[in-house]
Amino acid sequence: MRSHYQEFLVRDWQPTDRQAVATLLQTVLAEYQFCCEPQGTDRDAFDVEHHYWATGGEFWVVEHQGNIVGTAGYYPIQRGHRAVEIRKMYLQAGVRGLGLGRFLLTQLEARIIAKGYQEIWIETASVLREAVRLYERNGYQTATGIEASRCDRVYCKPLMPQSVAVAVR
Repeated sequence: MRSHYQEFLVRDWQPTDRQAVATLLQTVLAEYQFCCEPQGTDRDAFDVEHHYWATGGEFWVVEHQGNIVGTAGYYPIQRGHRAVEIRKMYLQAGVRGLGLGRFLLTQLEARIIAKGYQEIWIETASVLREAVRLYERNGYQTATGIEASRCDRVYCKPLMPQSVAVAVR
């Protein structure tokens, strides 16, 4: 992935990004009174090679003026039918409200559809109001089966293959 949104560069994560991503996660989670859990819920962001790359998923970073200000990724999961979970969609406070979250979600969905997946799952917390609004406004429906300890909401969105989606419009 290599794309631009306004003055932001969205690109594939690289091993040299590990520390900057860890710092971003810690900062954003602390803003909402959550602790970063490198051995638990957040282990995927600390071992991208294993959790994303080795499973056929993708993990992206968002750069602004050379600094990492956001992340987003997905990987295949065992629940649902041909399903993936969107994970670690975080943005620094200063870059929220610019449409970047919606751009990332749209880009993730396009890549997921192109790979032939049929469902997207997302777990989040009610306190992340911006995320909840984003998911609900983009067709994600509440579901059951929360797995992450700090999350209290789970969403699912069935996908239509691109050829069917175009025909329906």
